[in-house]
Amino acid sequence: MKRNVLSSLLLILGFVASGFAQQSKSDFLPKIFAGWERSSIQTSADANQADPVNGALLKEFGFTDLNSATYTKEGRKLTVKAARFADATGAYGSFLFYRTPEVAPETIGDEAFSNGTRVVFYRANILAHVTLDRVTPMSAGELRELANDLPLPGGNARNLPSLPNYLPSEGLKGDKKYVVGPVGLGKIEMPFPSELVDFNASAELMSANYASEEGLAKLTLISYPTPAIAGAQLRKIDAANPSSPDGRAAYYTKRTGPLVAIVSGAVSPSEARSLLASVNYEVDVTWNQATRLTKSNNLGSLLVNVVLLLSGLLAVSLAAGVAFGGVRILAKKFFPDRVFDRTQDVEIIRLNLRK
Repeated sequence: MKRNVLSSLLLILGFVASGFAQQSKSDFLPKIFAGWERSSIQTSADANQADPVNGALLKEFGFTDLNSATYTKEGRKLTVKAARFADATGAYGSFLFYRTPEVAPETIGDEAFSNGTRVVFYRANILAHVTLDRVTPMSAGELRELANDLPLPGGNARNLPSLPNYLPSEGLKGDKKYVVGPVGLGKIEMPFPSELVDFNASAELMSANYASEEGLAKLTLISYPTPAIAGAQLRKIDAANPSSPDGRAAYYTKRTGPLVAIVSGAVSPSEARSLLASVNYEVDVTWNQATRLTKSNNLGSLLVNVVLLLSGLLAVSLAAGVAFGGVRILAKKFFPDRVFDRTQDVEIIRLNLRK
């Protein structure tokens, strides 16, 4: 009976511990930061709770869960709605989606912007929307502390996409968008039919506006797994390119490696070709082998092993010497004049070389 009661108690404690572990895992916002104390928190795995209008977009970016918390400090209040994604790509793409040209950039987390009392930033795979009751000179520093307290994912989940690195910096107006699926593509304007992007081929898309003499030019980059796939898609995109009455094409294209570049908008042919010429694919080799020292390449471990080997050889030598000497002593004690000692002197042949 006592064993049954003890087993039941252990089972209940196991369930309670498991529940606390799951709660702490889903509760990733800090309880205290910069003097702000969390008064309430809600967690959810529903993307529509994070954004009822754009829940499908967040899910396309790899949304996993949400924390909504209220913090208080000396009669003040701020709210934080933080969405966590499977990797940093999702947080980055969502951040660009919410950023508009009129906002002010901030140095919080990896990237941030503010619009009045609303601040949006992302750090690794977490995107946070913060609403302040009022802005003070300490607000930015406090939110930096909040960003630093957010948990970081392991492995490659912290890596940002490489596609933004191919956007030329000269003339960039800052209105960038990153797309990984048809939902996000439907949120931006495309100069050609969206089905030609073909996300089934693992495509990623990046668009940005550039200043031109005629207004704004739009550069769209589409990344594919291989140059062959990119070439096939480019031929389809070129086939759908209409011409205006004055002979101008609706957009201008180029392929470089697995990237397809398209320039559209208010831009002359010469400026379009110049912008396309500034997009060049470069092979980026990533060495993901473990860089920590192992037993096979650690000099300290090698020296320790050498010392251990010498110690072992010394111990074996001492043991062999003691065993050999001990055998002689025992043999002389129990078998005197039979094994090692001789009863008669052995004659020695000598050469008399003096004569």
